[in-house]
Amino acid sequence: MTDQKSASTGRLLICTLAIVALLRLLTMGLYPLTDTTEARYGEVARKMVELGDWITPWYDYGVPFWAKPPLSTWLTAVSIKLFGVNEFAARLPYFLLALFIAWLVWNWVGRRSQREALLAVALLGGTMLYLIASAAVMTDLGLVLGTTLAMRGFWSAFEAPASQRPREKWLLFIGLGLGLLAKGPIAVVLSGLPIVLWAVATGNINNALKKLPWIRGGLLTLAIAVPWYWIAEIRTPGFLDYFFIGEHWKRFTVTGWAGDKYGTAHATARGAIWLYAVAACLPWTVLLPLLAIGRSKQQTVPSAPFAPNPAQRQWRIYLLAWSLAPCLFFTVAGNILWTYVLPALPAMAMLAAGWLAGDARIRRVDAVLSAGVLIMALLIGSYFVNEQIAGSWKTAKTAVLEYRLRNADKLPLLFVGDLPYSASFYSQGKAKAVVANADLLKRLDEGRLFVALNADQVGALPSELATRLRLEAKTGIYSLYTSAPR
Repeated sequence: MTDQKSASTGRLLICTLAIVALLRLLTMGLYPLTDTTEARYGEVARKMVELGDWITPWYDYGVPFWAKPPLSTWLTAVSIKLFGVNEFAARLPYFLLALFIAWLVWNWVGRRSQREALLAVALLGGTMLYLIASAAVMTDLGLVLGTTLAMRGFWSAFEAPASQRPREKWLLFIGLGLGLLAKGPIAVVLSGLPIVLWAVATGNINNALKKLPWIRGGLLTLAIAVPWYWIAEIRTPGFLDYFFIGEHWKRFTVTGWAGDKYGTAHATARGAIWLYAVAACLPWTVLLPLLAIGRSKQQTVPSAPFAPNPAQRQWRIYLLAWSLAPCLFFTVAGNILWTYVLPALPAMAMLAAGWLAGDARIRRVDAVLSAGVLIMALLIGSYFVNEQIAGSWKTAKTAVLEYRLRNADKLPLLFVGDLPYSASFYSQGKAKAVVANADLLKRLDEGRLFVALNADQVGALPSELATRLRLEAKTGIYSLYTSAPR
């Protein structure tokens, strides 16, 4: 009877996950790339395709983008080259990355228990931050791929059968190499910290040193990552200093670091990462405590994979160290985002899945997980629909589209102040910016043009400018003007 319950509710979870994944895939081209994150990385990738430069990502024409290594840019650029400059192409690599990471978790945990593997994938896929990241143009999922491969590779030296160890242990070093190409040295930190914590806590320091080919593996990691860093510095001297000293030291230690070349640092209170983790793990931070209610020893499967035995304790400590590593490390950081929690989510999902797999209330557990996945998908979807109907996306897409419809005479399109990344992406590099209203007046004197202004800029227009502009359309958060005849 228990097997029948598990099979029927397992089908419910599988169907729920399949429906949510399919909807995510089919809808990710229906809403615009938003400023600043998505549009910025989308535009850097678009320029990579346009310029044909697959070594140096470019922030603007003539301005190299030194903030991040190129792995995610490469993936987005390949997709854009194949499918064109559009939202679906920009987001597709991250959807595929999310699926691959989920498969890595399912395949890994499935060695222990198919039931536990399914629960882990449901927990991971339904987590708010992971669900959002699964179709968002940003660099973090590349890092998660690297750390997940690294953590799986290390554990295989202790867990996998002898026939598999020679092959899988190399995943540790491949993952570190990919992580260095995705985000930089933080990949080594977020993989190395939990490994060291686990080895110390379980007395496995000597075993860890003996069971893995650290010298040959380290050379493999360097062979994957170093060539790009070396060539990038040759192409644009100064990259290494900015990337390692600025992005990886000053950003970490200096609250509100002012040296950011590509925006502003994200000043936050130290320790805020823990609050971000609680939010990132919704709905499970609410629903899993509810499943603890009414759970007793009599309701726990005696032979569950989470049963207290020495091997299982080591596995739990490993996942716990992995889960806590990002929060521990970023507790002392002064500039953080909630996406910094992402590398911990696979471990959190596997840890929670082990606990849930021991619960004999199979139907209740799977019903709660299915409901959680659907609720989170509906909440995110509702937000997207509301933004689409209200036209309140933080993007210049609609302004650029209106400009194209009305621009029979091939007039320029200008923005005042900083040029939105989305304006560059959707205009394919044709939109330009002027620094201030005085510069706009000079351009108006030179000839006809289009101008896109946001609500604040419209409200602050001086009279001499207001009389020189004619409203063409209100488009989302921007209004599109043309120069009025004098």
